[in-house]
Amino acid sequence: MDFSLIFKHQDMLLNGALVTLEVTFGALALGLFLGIFAGIGRISRRTVVRMAADAYIQVIRGTPMLLQIFFFYLGFPQLYMLATGQGITPDPLITGIVALGINSGAYNAEIIRAGIQSIDKGQMEAARGTGLSHVQAMFWVILPQALKRMIPPLGNELIVLLKDSSLISTIGVAELMFTAKVLGAKYYTYVPFLVGVACIYLTLTFGFSRLFNALERKLHAGSGARQVKNAVLDLG
Repeated sequence: MDFSLIFKHQDMLLNGALVTLEVTFGALALGLFLGIFAGIGRISRRTVVRMAADAYIQVIRGTPMLLQIFFFYLGFPQLYMLATGQGITPDPLITGIVALGINSGAYNAEIIRAGIQSIDKGQMEAARGTGLSHVQAMFWVILPQALKRMIPPLGNELIVLLKDSSLISTIGVAELMFTAKVLGAKYYTYVPFLVGVACIYLTLTFGFSRLFNALERKLHAGSGARQVKNAVLDLG
């Protein structure tokens, strides 16, 4: 096993890492967008909205991610052809981002729902008392406060997405795992490339973990400073 092959093809591996990051952040952005609406929908007073959010969350969380990726890449084009009579060839990268984003949205929905419900109900009542609508109060008052409590689980979701992005190698996206498989097949040796990819994943996950820990500490420190200031003002 020649581990020098890792350095010989470091450009390919780094390009694969960039694609992995592109997929991860693209899916996270889509997942947050869907998660906000699904999370709010889970606690909506409207039965139809609540049932739709529940159905989305249960279907996505109750089926394997790999199945979902194959459905969007292989199944959706067939459904589109049946509906329109025209064929489409989905882009593997976009399909991967969409599939991972929709999957992430179902998990983010529960994170966001829990974060919203952790905020005192008096906050909503106070916001409504200023003339804000329920939706405005939710987006401008409740969600910003809940965000601080969502940082740790959202950080974990980012790391999970980063690792799960390897699944889209099955549809031909040239991310880290796909690159390792291609190079391994070229040289008939997989261990050096798998070890190299593992090191890249470990570096990325460790870096993101440290980043979110620092962000969480900063937010808690800022919150603590404001509480002290408010206590001093109250004493005065």
